[in-house]
Amino acid sequence: MIAPIKSLRRFLRLWVIVRVMIQQGLDELFFSIPLLRPVSFIYRLLPWNWVQPQNQAPLGVRIRVALEELGPVFIKFGQMLSTRRDLLPDEIAFELTRLQDRVPPFSGEEAAQIIETAYGQTLESVFKTFDKQALASASMAQVHAATLWDGREVVVKVLRPNLLKTIQQDIAVMYLIAGLVQRYWSEGKRMHPVEIVHEYEKTILDELDMQREAANASQLRRNFEGSPSLYVPAVDWRYTRDTVMVMERIYGIPVGDIEQLKALNVNFKRLAERGVEIFFTQVFRNNFFHADMHPGNIFVDATNPTDPRYIAVDFGIVGTLSNEDQRYLAENFYAFFNRDYKRVAELHVESGWVPADTRVDELEAAIRTVCEPIFQQPLKDISFGYVLLRLFQTARRFHMEVQPQLVLLQKTLLNIEGLGRQLYPDLDLWVTAKPFLQRWMDEQVGIRALWKGVKVNAPKFLEQLPYMPTLLHEIAQQTAQHKLTTRFESEQLELLRLQLQYQQRTLLYVLLGGVLLISAMLVPNTWQLVSWWGISSLSWGLGVSGLGLMLYSATQRSAANALLKL
Repeated sequence: MIAPIKSLRRFLRLWVIVRVMIQQGLDELFFSIPLLRPVSFIYRLLPWNWVQPQNQAPLGVRIRVALEELGPVFIKFGQMLSTRRDLLPDEIAFELTRLQDRVPPFSGEEAAQIIETAYGQTLESVFKTFDKQALASASMAQVHAATLWDGREVVVKVLRPNLLKTIQQDIAVMYLIAGLVQRYWSEGKRMHPVEIVHEYEKTILDELDMQREAANASQLRRNFEGSPSLYVPAVDWRYTRDTVMVMERIYGIPVGDIEQLKALNVNFKRLAERGVEIFFTQVFRNNFFHADMHPGNIFVDATNPTDPRYIAVDFGIVGTLSNEDQRYLAENFYAFFNRDYKRVAELHVESGWVPADTRVDELEAAIRTVCEPIFQQPLKDISFGYVLLRLFQTARRFHMEVQPQLVLLQKTLLNIEGLGRQLYPDLDLWVTAKPFLQRWMDEQVGIRALWKGVKVNAPKFLEQLPYMPTLLHEIAQQTAQHKLTTRFESEQLELLRLQLQYQQRTLLYVLLGGVLLISAMLVPNTWQLVSWWGISSLSWGLGVSGLGLMLYSATQRSAANALLKL
C-alpha cells in the first residue's frame, strides 16, 4: 500500500513541476533540447500555446519565478547557474542572482515561534533585541539581526518550516527522472545519474541540520585561524539548535557589489588570486572545502583595500575527498598545468575512469586538442563552458564514466570560476595555481612525505609490535585447523587482492635488490677505498632488503594459498 502512495506523490509532484513550467511559458525550453527538436512542432499544437500572451515577462524573470515557486531544490540549481555568465545570456544570469540571498522570506512571527520552540523560552529572555525583518533570505533558511544581553551583535539563522516534505518529494522525482535517463538514454549508464542524485540528496539533507552547519563553520574557522585571506565568523554554541544557529555578526561588502568595491579602490587582482589560493588550500591542504561559494555567501573585508580578505558565511554544504581522489586530482592538475597530457591520460586509465584497454596515446591526443588552446589566456578570453562541452564529447568517445563523489567539487569549481570572472577577468589562473600545487606535490612525494608517513605510522606499529608473535601463531594455528573466524573468512578476498598488489610492488624491489647484491659482490672490499666501502655497504644493505622483501612475498603467497584452501 505504501509503494502506490509514494508513486502517486511522485506523480503529483511531477505534475506540479510541469504545471509551473507551463504557467511561466517555459515548456518551449523542453522542445529546445536536441533530443526533442525533431518533434518541436508539437509545442505549437498544445492548446495553451495557440494564443501568445500579452506583456509576457522576460525569460529570465519567468525562470526565476518558476524556480522560486518550485522550492529549495530548484532554487539551489538556479544559484549555481547564476555564477555562469559565460554559459547563460546576461539577462538570465542577472535575474538568477536574485536567488542567492533575496528569496522571498517567511514571516518574522513564524521565525520567532521556531526560535522559542527550539529554546523552550521566550525570545526576550534570550535576545536583548531581535529584528523580525529578515536581514537576508535564502532557499533553506533566513537570517535575522539580533543583540545578546551581553551587548554582542549576532545573526540568528532560522531554518525554513516544513522543508523536509518538499525536499523528499523533489528528490523522489529526481530519482524517477534519473532512473528513466539511466535506463533509456544511450549515455545514461556512463553518466551515473542515479548516483549523482544520491550524492545531491545527502548534501541537501545535511543542510537541514543547523548544528551540523555550525560544526562545519567551527572547523573551517580553525583551518583559517589567523589567515590574512579568509575570515570565518564564530559560532555561539549556547544558542545553536537543530533549527536555529547563532553566529557573530560580520560587516562586509557583498563580493558581487563590484561598483562599491571599485569605489573603495579594492585590489581586484589580489582578491582574485586569494580566491584561487583559498580554494586549493581547502581542497588539498585541509581536505575540507566550502562547497556553496556563490556570491551571496561571500563578502569582502575592505578595511585595507590594497590587501583585502574574504569573509565566508553559510556552511551548510562542505565537501571532503578520499586520499585517493585527492591525490588523483592533484596529479591531474599538476600534469595539466605542465601540459603533460600523456600523464593526464595515464591517470585516467590508472584510476579506472576509462576502460583499462583505452589507448593512452589516443586519449592523450584528444585531451591535448581540447586543453591546449586555453593556456596563456586570461579568464575573459576562455570559455570554460566550451571546454567542458568538448571534454564531455571526449569522455563519450572514450567511454569515460562520471564520478558522482566529485560532483560537489565540480560545482565548487564552477562557482570559483564564475566569481573570478566577475572580479578580475585578466587573472592568469595557471601562474596563480601552479606554485601551490608544486608545493603540495613536494610534500606528498620524496623525503618529506616519507618522514611524514614514518611519524604517523611508527607509533601504531610500535604499539602492535609486542602482540605480533602471538597473533601470527594464532592465525597459523587456526589456518591449519580450519578454524578461522567468520570475520577473517569474509576478508580473504580483500587479502588476496592486497597480496597481488604487494607482489607487484615487491617484484621491482626484489630485482633492484638482486642487482645491487651482485654489484656489491663485485666491488673490491678494501678498507683503503672509503668511498667504495660506502657503496659496498649500501649495496649489501639494499640487497638484504631485497631478500627480505622476497621472503615477505613468499609469506604473503603462503597466506594466500592457505586462504584458498579454506
